[in-house]
Amino acid sequence: MDKHSALPRYLQLSEMLARDIAAGHLLDGERLPPERVLAARLKTSVGTLRKALAELTQRGLLERRQGSGNYIRAVADPQGVYAFFRIELLSGGGLPTARLLSLDLMRKPADLPDFGRSDHAHRIRRLRFLNDLPCVLEEIWLDAGYAPRLAAKDLSESLYLFYRRRLDLWISHVEDRVSTGALPGWVPPAFGLSPGSVTGLVQRVGFDQQNCRAEFSRNWFNPQHCHYVSRIR
Repeated sequence: MDKHSALPRYLQLSEMLARDIAAGHLLDGERLPPERVLAARLKTSVGTLRKALAELTQRGLLERRQGSGNYIRAVADPQGVYAFFRIELLSGGGLPTARLLSLDLMRKPADLPDFGRSDHAHRIRRLRFLNDLPCVLEEIWLDAGYAPRLAAKDLSESLYLFYRRRLDLWISHVEDRVSTGALPGWVPPAFGLSPGSVTGLVQRVGFDQQNCRAEFSRNWFNPQHCHYVSRIR
């Protein structure tokens, strides 16, 4: 599970279970297997599993009944580390992880939409995995006004979590436009498709806590492995 992840093991487990709940793999009111059985199934220790279950309980996704077990509590909007990550495996869910491909500070190209106040931006290119399956090629542009410098070591996980903790930047909401597009020439061989191949494409504008445009991204996703899901309840 943690091949490409820098998150603590218990957070990986809690995020994976939260996405399984959102995808309908774990239903409201469903009783989880006994902790020792579930820990063995997930190839982790009981102690680590209990920390993950405590995290889910705190988020209102799990009810722990003394002497009875752990029960799923599905909620309409399960906020978590990957709350805005809308790409799921074709079967649903999947734990997102990331591999940084490049990080550059540069002048904003003319073809980007208007966002931020600086004429420079950090260009972050990453390969995203779901359960270690390469699914999404990302190109994120963060306005340089939010961070004069970025370090590569900070960008291998959820960017929005990093923004909150280190930059005091909260992505409060996003605007996604879903279409198709050709893969760029810099797509790595690990993605499994060649440059120019047509895939799903999500173009996103992220807004900060003052409702200002903070970033823009292009996200090419492989429809053979995954799809874009937006649940409205």
